[in-house]
Amino acid sequence: MLKLAKSDFLNLVNFFRMSGRLKRIPRSGWINVGIDSPESVADHTFRTAILCMIFSDLEGLDTLRMLQMALIHDLPEVITGDLTPSERTSIAKKREEDAMEKLLRLLPQKQRVKYENVWHEYEKCKTAEAKAVRQLEKLEMALQAKEYERAELAEESLERFFKSAEKTIVSPAIKRLLACILSSHSERV
Repeated sequence: MLKLAKSDFLNLVNFFRMSGRLKRIPRSGWINVGIDSPESVADHTFRTAILCMIFSDLEGLDTLRMLQMALIHDLPEVITGDLTPSERTSIAKKREEDAMEKLLRLLPQKQRVKYENVWHEYEKCKTAEAKAVRQLEKLEMALQAKEYERAELAEESLERFFKSAEKTIVSPAIKRLLACILSSHSERV
């Protein structure tokens, strides 16, 4: 049973509410290429988590750790908004770190420290799990781009999204998944 003060419960509710804002924040990159009503940051986070869950099991990686990274990797965007790669300056990076700190302050001390560590692991991208999450996040973006391309929803070419994924993905297994996504022979279920 949770043994928290009333203020801790109120802070948790605030954390959950703020996290829920990701459902209403559209992904900026898709807006920039003219897609009306693009996926939300939460939509992206959800599928990234699914990719991490399956891939971690297949590769024998720490599934829980990867899911934690996937679920919090874009959390600061409830404060900063969704930033495209060209907007990720050192100043924006500092704003993102400050936003994550502000959000995690709403958690009880033990969880705050735990998720600060998860966040820093993802940001430093040194562990096998963090590297996989970064690549799977790009794979998810490429999959979404392919879906938009097939539906002919973009006003501009989506090639930059595919190139970004190709540049980031180095894992042979994830490269094979990307090749399947980009293949004109991949079919819908």
